[in-house]
Parts: sequence; C-alpha cells; structure tokens
Amino acid sequence: MNSLITVTTPKTITDTATALRVAVKANEFGVMHVYNLKETMAKKGIEFGHDCQIFEICQPEQAKRVLDLDMSVSAALPCRISIYREDGKTVLSTLKPTILLSRFDTPQLQQVAEEIEETIVNIINEAAVSRH
Repeated sequence: MNSLITVTTPKTITDTATALRVAVKANEFGVMHVYNLKETMAKKGIEFGHDCQIFEICQPEQAKRVLDLDMSVSAALPCRISIYREDGKTVLSTLKPTILLSRFDTPQLQQVAEEIEETIVNIINEAAVSRH
C-alpha cells in the first residue's frame, strides 16, 4: 500500500505554492510554516540543487480532537505537504494521515484521520488545478 498522496501539476513551484496557500485557507486549515529546503541548505553552506518547499498545515479543531485522544500523536503533527519538481512536473506530496495515525495504538483516531485525509486530498487537488 502506498503511504503517500501524490499529485502532479504543470504549474511552477511558485504558482503551486500560491495556489496551495489559497486551498489551505479555503478548506479551513492554516499554514503554520513553510520551509524552503534550497534556501535553508544554502544558509548552512550546503549546495542543494533541488527546489523544494515543505508546508506545515494544521486545522486546530482536528488537532485538538487527535491530541485529546492521544498526546503522543503530537510527535506526528502538524501535517506536511511538499512541493518539488520531478521529471519536468511539479509534485505535491504528503504522507497519508490514515497511515500515519494508524501507527499509534489508538483505534479512535481512524475516523478523524479519514476526515483529515479527505480534506488534504481536496487541498492538494485544488492547488494542482486552480489558476491562483
């Protein structure tokens, strides 16, 4: 079973990142932080030839539901969506919340994981096809 959700788009990383911000907000999530790996590596004196942005996103009510069930899940939060180039296309990719949360010994997490995953799939698909 593939543990990733991956969607490609012909858009640039910059355009995809802009569209992702819009889609995150439209789906009632928030962007907590964005890591630009190329810039971060350059600041550390490491030449990294790949453009990659990693968005940390969160939906506070869902996070509270998960953490109320099992605080150890905090080690897996927030959700992350990567944007990078591969084979001439821009890729949006994330770990499936259902797979990630299944690793915790809390069966009650399944329903919320499915809800979060459905929303993240919507976010990624909207970012891939929107004109933002």
